[in-house]
Amino acid sequence: MDTAATRTRKYSVEGPVLYLAFELGNREWKLGFSIGFGQRPRVRTIPARALEGLQREIELAKKRLGLPETARVVSCYEAGRDGFWLHRYLEEAGIENLVVDSSSIEVNRRFRRAKTDRMDVAKLVDQLMRYDRGEKKVWHIVRVPGVEAEDQRQLHRELADLKAERTQHINRIKGLLAGQGVRLGKIGAGFLKELAAIRLWDGRSIPEGLRARLEREYERLQFIQGQLHELQAERVEAIRRSEKPEVEKVRQLLRLKGIGLNSAWVNTMEFFAWRDFHNGKEVGGLAGLTPTSYQSGDSSRERGMSKAGNRHVRALAIEIAWGWLRYQPESELSRWYQRRFGDGSSRVRRIGIVALARKLLIALWRYLETGLIPQGAVLKTRLI
Repeated sequence: MDTAATRTRKYSVEGPVLYLAFELGNREWKLGFSIGFGQRPRVRTIPARALEGLQREIELAKKRLGLPETARVVSCYEAGRDGFWLHRYLEEAGIENLVVDSSSIEVNRRFRRAKTDRMDVAKLVDQLMRYDRGEKKVWHIVRVPGVEAEDQRQLHRELADLKAERTQHINRIKGLLAGQGVRLGKIGAGFLKELAAIRLWDGRSIPEGLRARLEREYERLQFIQGQLHELQAERVEAIRRSEKPEVEKVRQLLRLKGIGLNSAWVNTMEFFAWRDFHNGKEVGGLAGLTPTSYQSGDSSRERGMSKAGNRHVRALAIEIAWGWLRYQPESELSRWYQRRFGDGSSRVRRIGIVALARKLLIALWRYLETGLIPQGAVLKTRLI
């Protein structure tokens, strides 16, 4: 008796859909195509950023896999160095695209596992099909900002980079001097005069080569300082003059005592200006300030905040929370913190400040959305 099973088709297909996953590299892109589970993905390689080649491969994949030219195309790629320009191009071309948070993708937990671009793109295709067919928790999707909203983040991010570079130059100058047994305090406008007057342990002046290097390092530091002052002045001018709605939100935050110019600007441009939050849980989650629970059998514990959200906002939220305790001691949030963590050890207070930062971030969101001032908070008499 012939017991061989009869299959009407090799894989499952639900409507004419072409699934496409990208593995983006600097020199070449891997493209993975599929139309259903059980099918080995069609993998092709094209030069990076070759958009005409991408369109050609999509057309060839539809023909090869037996799909009509009008078939729906769904694609995905991991968020990274390439940013969002490709997403905007795909959306403009009529392709439904998802930008995936790479840290949310499932990973084999074996100590050693095979990894190639071909394997990665095949896995992305499989997860894309699962997501498109209803398994929404297979990964996390990045919300893509508009072109203008993305551009508004450049100023404060450049400021942060310049401040880091300034610190590097200062530390390098102090380190070079420390190598000669010289300890220098603040590096100010009179640094070159101080440099000429410095004497080493044996009474000699700084060697010529080292002195020339320190002078060049100081010139670079001065250049960074100049750019910092220019950008800070540009931001202040925007707050005073601009009529854009996002800048009005900055001014609204600045009315609260304890919220400074930098924190108001960064929170607005990174968070509140263009994101649509539905509840406070989403606000805390996107900042990465939500607790991460672990429960297995009889073991149950908290592993601290998730750190899965916007790192710019998260770092600033902790700083704002400490400032809130100082400048808004009579607010309900500060009173809550003192009742809960005020008598604890320094470690307990540091843990508590994370909870306060999350509550404060949610309170600021509600304040911007509804105008409801955090309970007991005091307003400033002037903004800047």
